[in-house]
Amino acid sequence: MIPSDLRVATAVALGGAAGALARWGISLGIPWDPPAVPWATLTANLVGCVAIGLLLTLWTEGAPPAWWVRPLFAVGFVGGFTTFSAFAVEGVRLVEAGAPSMALVYVTGSVVAGLVLVRGSAQAMRWMLHPRRGGAR
Repeated sequence: MIPSDLRVATAVALGGAAGALARWGISLGIPWDPPAVPWATLTANLVGCVAIGLLLTLWTEGAPPAWWVRPLFAVGFVGGFTTFSAFAVEGVRLVEAGAPSMALVYVTGSVVAGLVLVRGSAQAMRWMLHPRRGGAR
């Protein structure tokens, strides 16, 4: 039998590899050069915010998943799919390309939109889990 920590690490690694490949695919489909908006990273990060809001709410307020589901999807896939490092580098590159206003809008807008999407997707999942109570716990 595989030790529990190794099983969890394997689930995280598999999910992370799949998420990173999906993120890479988006970057191939939506190339970026400053001072344009970095749409690939923005899309990946905002989709990841929606996914994490939905999934974690489902798993904490709905039926708990199998032991491997959360490490595979939340930590692994969503963690590998979203990217703070690319987001930070793109903000710096926008400033270096002479577009500090675009950098400010990109950085601020990404953070605010991400928070709104996590909260909104969590509320949507609560509504789906508890429709008779209007999404209340």
